[in-house]
Amino acid sequence: QVQLVESGGGLVQPGGSLRLSCAASGRIASINTMRWYRQAPGKQRELVAAITSGGSTNYANSLKGRFTISRDNAKNTVYLQMNSLKPEDTAVYSCNADVEQPGYTYRALWGQGTQVTVSS
Repeated sequence: QVQLVESGGGLVQPGGSLRLSCAASGRIASINTMRWYRQAPGKQRELVAAITSGGSTNYANSLKGRFTISRDNAKNTVYLQMNSLKPEDTAVYSCNADVEQPGYTYRALWGQGTQVTVSS
């Protein structure tokens, strides 16, 4: 069984920074694209950023320049560096990854989410 576990969320003041991590563990053959999503109260979940196994990245237009996605393939971990945080960035942030397990095709797996609250 493969698990995705996020960490790094918390309370931060406007203008501050946080770095989220999401580590995949279990029997993993390979991981293709890894993504960060977020969902604010009363709003639909939105894609924040994505990164392929080769390092190509894609961001929500509204977040370019403030958020940076990266990954460590050796550690099966994806990161989200969030700078200049605003109250409207408050949300539950979840990671998603296309994971191949031995003997299986790729499946999209989700972490449990981590709360990010931006408030003074």
